[in-house]
Order: sequence, then C-alpha cells, then structure tokens
Amino acid sequence: MRILIAAAGSRGDVAPYTGLGAELRRAGYDVTLATTDVFAPLVRDAGLEFRSLPADTRVRSGVTGKRELMRTAAAFITELGQGFADVMDAGTDLLLLSATTAPLGWHLAEATGTPSLGVYLQPTTPTADFPPVVTGFRSLGRLTNRATGRLALRMADRVYEQAVAKLRHRLHLPPASASGMRRRQEQANWPILHGFSRALVPRPSDWRSGLEVVGNWWPHHEAAERLPADLEDFLRAGPRPVLIGFGSMASGDGERLSGIAVQALRRAGLRGILQAGAAGLSAEGNDVFTIGDVPHALLFPRLAAVVHHGGAGTSAAALRAGVPAVTVPVTADQPFWARRLAAIGAATDPIPFRSLTAERLADSLHHTVKEQAHSRAAARAAQHLTAEDGAGQALRAIQRLTEG
Repeated sequence: MRILIAAAGSRGDVAPYTGLGAELRRAGYDVTLATTDVFAPLVRDAGLEFRSLPADTRVRSGVTGKRELMRTAAAFITELGQGFADVMDAGTDLLLLSATTAPLGWHLAEATGTPSLGVYLQPTTPTADFPPVVTGFRSLGRLTNRATGRLALRMADRVYEQAVAKLRHRLHLPPASASGMRRRQEQANWPILHGFSRALVPRPSDWRSGLEVVGNWWPHHEAAERLPADLEDFLRAGPRPVLIGFGSMASGDGERLSGIAVQALRRAGLRGILQAGAAGLSAEGNDVFTIGDVPHALLFPRLAAVVHHGGAGTSAAALRAGVPAVTVPVTADQPFWARRLAAIGAATDPIPFRSLTAERLADSLHHTVKEQAHSRAAARAAQHLTAEDGAGQALRAIQRLTEG
C-alpha cells in the first residue's frame, strides 16, 4: 500500500513526519513525503521517498507582525497550490495531510477519489477550552474562545481562497470556496489525528467525533547517530549547560540575540550552547559553544534548561527530555505553546520576543535552573510523554481505516 504524506512550513512543521513516515515504512507501507526542497535531506535520511512541493518558507522566518504574516502566508500558500496537483501519482492509496496542506489536499482527494486523513501538529478545530493557537490571544472565556476559533478558521480560508480556486480549475473540478470545502469535511466527520501530547493539550470535550490526540511524532534519527565530538567535549567539561536557540525564527537578528544570550548566561553564572538556526546565533569562549543542527533527542537530556521560541516541536522535545524551558515566543502558534508549558509548570512565564533583554533572560534562567519546581514539572510531563506512542497510535488508526 502506498501512502503519500504532504507537509509544508518550517522545519518544525515537517520533521515530525519523518518519524511518522519511518514508523509506517517499518510496518510495510511504501511511504512518500512531499514537502519543500529544503527538507529533501531530512526525508531521504529517514528512508522515505521525497517528492517536491513548490514554495520557499525561508523568506517567512523574519516575519513577526500579524498583518505581514497573513500576507506572506497567502503568498506562500498560493505558490504551494500551483504545484500541489503534481505531487500525487495514480498509485497513491492514502493521502495524509498536515494542517497546512489539508485545505489543498482535500481537492486532490476529491478529484482522484483517494481516501485521506488529517495528521495535524496543532489543534485547529474551535473549542471552548482555549483560544485559537495562531492568534496569540489569551483565553477570554469559553464562549469567546469558540467564537475566536471560528474567526481564525475564516481567516485561514481567506489565505487559501486564491490557491483553491486555481487548483480546482486545474483539476477540472467545479468552483468551491475554501470555507465550503471545510464545512463539507466537518459534516463528514473527516478524521484528524493530532500529533501532540495530552500532557500539554488534553483532547477538548466539545470536539466532534473523528478528532483524536495521539501523542507526538518524533523526528527520525538513526539509532547509531552520535553528537559531534567537540560538542561532547564541551558537555563533559563542566556543569550541564543551557541551550539557547530560536529555530527558524529571527532571521537577521543574530548579532543582537547572541549578545543578549551571552550576557544573560554570564549574569546567571551558567554555561551555554547557542544553536545558530535561522538567526545565525554565534559566540566564542570557554563557557559558551556554538552548534548547528543536532538531534534534540540526543542533546536535550544533557542540558540544564532550554531557551527557545515556543515552537511545537522544540516544546515537546524539551518535555520529552524532562528539561525545563524559558520561552521567547515570536509569532504564530508559539505564544500558545509557550503558555501551555508555563501552565503545567515546565517553563517560566513567556518573555515576548520584542521584550527580551539580558536582564530578563538571566532572571528567568536563574529561577529555572537554581530552583527545582520547573525541573520537577518537566520530569512529570516526561513520564507522560514516554507512555504515549504517537506513531504507533497513528499506525493503528491507519490500519483500521485501510483494512476496515
């Protein structure tokens, strides 16, 4: 049986599907992961077939304002939609769609008659339990949470409108709005598996049937993989360090952030590792070390704390390692995950990106590392994550769908 996974966005929006795809491949499925070209090495390293989707997410890494984010998202989706019809061949038996690709993939499934399933990394369905993840809103009560959740979906539909119209025309389908297609999927109880932990987001009680929270899908890495020798030397040379990184965020802000990071570490009396990322963080010294991409699963258990942007994947990786966090959310769903970490006690209150100073960061690091409350909360969450089997649960759901 041939499965096509379609995912697009930043590294954190794609990497989890390498782990999910590898689990499906071990179960005997033929798995292809369609995503943008920059992630081709991740896909192939996981033993999956790579198929190219158009669009470049790197231009979005420096965008933080909501209006600018909407404009760049619409341009990205329009570009993505132009080549979406080319990713699926006649041999595809099942289409797995991320939250980003689903509003396009639905039309591909309709045109070809191929069964499809949602595999989301964020909870996008409106609920009274919390506000929509992409708005950055704080909870204003159950009625308002549901209302803003519906508003967020209407905003998303506008982002996809032009791309959907062009895609349906190319697929020789009659015109249909993005919002209309979404309603059809909801009325049909289209199944969605959510790849995050119930320790962070319990399944809302007001969700319809067909929406399940199964646990994280972890990025693939080889069992024999090891950390670089010079990083191992640094880790062994003193007390556990703090990792500071902003993932695919803060492009062009590296010099300022590097200065803040080093000052904060020294004020707090801590050793540190700077992860370059899109910002290009870098520093030298006996008490600080700079790295590129390394597997979170190998590095995070060796740390005293992680300072990060609140991305879903990094948030989950820190919890899995039982390591407390200091979050500095930049945009999109990052404030949501940052607040969830703080709510369970595994992180300090978020520091907004524009309010980040060496003094604030040093103070948060002092509380996180010197006091044990956050570490104990992170350790409790790690036990919960260890008991979850997100990829296994997804596999069993796919088997029920395809064999039932």
